[in-house]
Amino acid sequence: MSELILASGSPRRRELLERGGFVFRVETAAVPELGSAPDPRELPVLNATRKARAVAARNPDAWVLGADTVVLFQNQVIGKPRDLTEAGAILRRLAGAEHEVLTGVCLCGPGGREETFTAATRVRFKPCSPETIQRYLALVPVLDKAGAYAIQDHGELLIAGIDGSCDNVVGLPTEELFPRLEALRREYR
Repeated sequence: MSELILASGSPRRRELLERGGFVFRVETAAVPELGSAPDPRELPVLNATRKARAVAARNPDAWVLGADTVVLFQNQVIGKPRDLTEAGAILRRLAGAEHEVLTGVCLCGPGGREETFTAATRVRFKPCSPETIQRYLALVPVLDKAGAYAIQDHGELLIAGIDGSCDNVVGLPTEELFPRLEALRREYR
């Protein structure tokens, strides 16, 4: 594979790619994220594509990986909270219920190649007392996290279980992405 570029400043995505043994560099895209789409299930792949294309335009010989993760609850996108008050309100909405975490992925490559996909994971929250929510918010910085939580940071306080990829909830569906990256590495040796 020619050079791999991660079009995201997310330390969680960087850690997941490093754990997979991939050599890459980070170059963020200065494109505003869309907050809505006619079909909310398409939003993460739209944002991932915007990020990947912006970085690919500056690096036409590289493979560029863009990703975006959203929480979908009752067919509504729940983004990153503006402040701790909103974070608490989001967690109270999710408490005792099930939601979906969607990560859209876009790979842009040499010659204008482009591949997109979306991965979904169902997450079940425990019923959470106000005290549990306040404890969680005191332990975990959540203002940069869709849905106001991070499964990898004290998730046991909130989460009863998941159906699907835990890495997807963290921010990158490694089970689907890594085989695709390996195939590209073999193709471009």
